[in-house]
Amino acid sequence: MKRPLKPTDVELKFLRVLWDLGPSTVKEVHACLNRREAYAYTGVLRMLQVMLDKGLVTRDEGQRSHVYAPAHSRAAMEGGLVTDLTERLFGGSAGALVLAALRSGAVSPEEKARIREVLGGED
Repeated sequence: MKRPLKPTDVELKFLRVLWDLGPSTVKEVHACLNRREAYAYTGVLRMLQVMLDKGLVTRDEGQRSHVYAPAHSRAAMEGGLVTDLTERLFGGSAGALVLAALRSGAVSPEEKARIREVLGGED
């Protein structure tokens, strides 16, 4: 069985940038991250290299500036992380995970309405 990917919080931040921008150079990732907080260019480069080694991103070396892209879709990563959390914290019960989320107060009324729509369509 393949081990699920478990990116760190910082790696997830970088992946979100790449999912939003699409394949990007270090310069582009650096510029996007710096809109929210200060990052050194060399730190961004190093993090992308670490993520490449971990299989979280790919690198196209065909151009002068290397282009990095997520190795996995957002949906695939979310699915893997949810499955891991469900197994580790809720004993494999997706229902317990959903109930915990609903009880936490972190679910907005709009999100609750979307959940009701999805559940209403299930038989």
